[in-house]
Amino acid sequence: MKHYLKKLEDTVRAQWNQKALCDYGGDAFTYADLATSIETFRLFMADAGITKRNKIAICARNSARWAMAFWDINVNGCVAVPLLADFHPNSVAALTRHSDSVMLFTDEDIWQKLSPEQMPELKAVINVKDNRLLWHRDERVARAWGNRGRVFKKRHPKGLKVEQVSYSTNNWDKLAIINYTSGTTGNPKGVMLTYGALSDTDEFSNTHFPNKPGETIVSMLPMAHMYGLAIEFIHPNVDGVTVYFLGKTPSPTTLLKAMQEVKPYMVVTVPLVMEKVYANSIKPALEKMKWMNKVPHANKLLYAIVRKKILSAFGGRVRCFIMGGAALKPEVEQCVQDIRLPFTVGYGMTEACPLLGWEWWTDFVPGSCGKPVHEIRIDSDDPQNVAGEIQARGKNITVGYYKNPEANAVAFTDDGWFRTGDLGTIDENGNIFIRGRIKSMILNSSGQNIYPEELEAVLSGCPYVAESLVVDREGKIVALVYADIPDDLDAESRKGIPELIRTAANKSLPAYSKINKVELVDVPFEKTPKMSIKRFLYK
Repeated sequence: MKHYLKKLEDTVRAQWNQKALCDYGGDAFTYADLATSIETFRLFMADAGITKRNKIAICARNSARWAMAFWDINVNGCVAVPLLADFHPNSVAALTRHSDSVMLFTDEDIWQKLSPEQMPELKAVINVKDNRLLWHRDERVARAWGNRGRVFKKRHPKGLKVEQVSYSTNNWDKLAIINYTSGTTGNPKGVMLTYGALSDTDEFSNTHFPNKPGETIVSMLPMAHMYGLAIEFIHPNVDGVTVYFLGKTPSPTTLLKAMQEVKPYMVVTVPLVMEKVYANSIKPALEKMKWMNKVPHANKLLYAIVRKKILSAFGGRVRCFIMGGAALKPEVEQCVQDIRLPFTVGYGMTEACPLLGWEWWTDFVPGSCGKPVHEIRIDSDDPQNVAGEIQARGKNITVGYYKNPEANAVAFTDDGWFRTGDLGTIDENGNIFIRGRIKSMILNSSGQNIYPEELEAVLSGCPYVAESLVVDREGKIVALVYADIPDDLDAESRKGIPELIRTAANKSLPAYSKINKVELVDVPFEKTPKMSIKRFLYK
C-alpha cells in the first residue's frame, strides 16, 4: 500500500503547473502553489514553536483555501481538526477546546461569534479567506505568522524547486485527523483517524473507482465530513485531479451549471440531491415520453434517451454517481436502476474513514449498500435472515474517540471488532443490507423487532410524504410526516391526509408493524450535513 502523502509528493512533482484546487468561478491554485504553501507553513511552525502532533482546527465553508490549509496542517505532521461551519458557535468553541487545538482557521463571520476565553489553548486565529491574523494570545506565533513570507524568500530566494518537494511518510500509525461526528443520536465524538487509515481508504478508492491526472471533480459535501474530505478531496487530489469547490449548498440550477462547465469524472452526493434531480429532470422526461411505452420493446430506447440526457446534464464524463449518508427513496432507486444510470451506494461512517461497504454500479444490488470494504460480520445466529449488529475490522477503522474513555469502552467487542450500531443482514454473495439502527429499533409487546427505517421507506412512497420519521410512543407506532401538499388542495381534503397516508402505508406492512397514527409536522426535520435526520431530537 502506498502512503497517500507519497502519492501527493509524486503528483506535485509531475503536475507542477497543473491546477490542483479551485473555487468554482473564483481562485485557482496549481500544485506548485500548494507545495509553496506547505513549505511556507513548515517554516512558520519552526519559528512559532508549533510542533508535530499539535492540533489545529479548521472551521470554515468549503473553499480552495480550506483545502490548502488542510494540506499545510496534514503534510507537516500536525493533527487536523475539521469542524462543520454549520455547528453552533458554542459547539465550535467547545470542540476547539476539547481537541486542545492551538490554532484555528476560520471565516471572519464565524470568528465574530466566538469567544477566545472559551478556548484557553488557542494561540492564534487565521482567516481562511485571505490568511489574515484575526486574533492571537501568543506573540511568538503572531510574529512568526507575519514573517512567514520573508522567511520563505530568505530560504528559497528563487522560489521552491520541484526537486525540493519531499513529504514524510514515516507516520502510518500517527494521528492525522480528529473528526467530530455530527450523528443522528446525540453529542459529537472526536473520531481519531491515522495516516494509515487515510492511506487505506485512498488505496481502496484507487482500486475500485480510479481516476487520472487532469480529470476534474466538483466538491459538494462538507469538507469537515469524512465522505467529502476523503472521497471528494484527498483521494482525487493526490492523484492529480483538479478539485472545484462550490463553497455553499447550491441551487439545482447552479449545481448543473457547474457540472456542465467542470465536467467531473465522478459525482459524490447525498440522496436528497439525486431525489431532486429525479423530481425535476428524470420523472418529467419519462412522463413526456410515456407514449413510447405503448410501442413494443420501446422501454430500452426510452431509458437510453433519458440516461443520455442526465449524463449530459452532469457534464457528460461521469463514470459513477456515489450516494452516501442515507437510503434513496425506493421509487427513485428503482428508476435509476431501470435507466441504467451509473449509480451506487457507499455505506460508511466517520469511524471507518469513511467506507464500510461498496460495489461498482454494474454489480450493485438494489436495496443493498454494497459488499464489505474489509471485514464485516453480523452479530446474529442467522446473518442472512435475522438482523444483527454490523461489526467491522480493517486498517481504515478508528483507533478510538479522543479523550472519551466511556465511548471507547463500548466501541469495540472483546475480540477487537468495531461496533457500528447499525443493524443489518448479509446475503450469500456478500451484499450488505441495512435494517436500521440499534438505538432506533422498536421492540413491540409481542417481542417483534421493528425497524423504523423500513417503515419510513414504505412511507416515502405514499401520497404527499416528503419526509417521515417513525417513533415509539408507549407501545404505539407513530409516524411523523413532513408533507408536500398542493396549495390548491381544499381544507377538507387536507384534514384527511394523515389517515390517507396511514392507510396507504399499512397496506404494505405486516400486522405487527402497522402504523397507529400519522402526525403532520410543519417544517422539515433537522438533519446532519449528510442529510440524515437527527432522530434524538424527536419523540
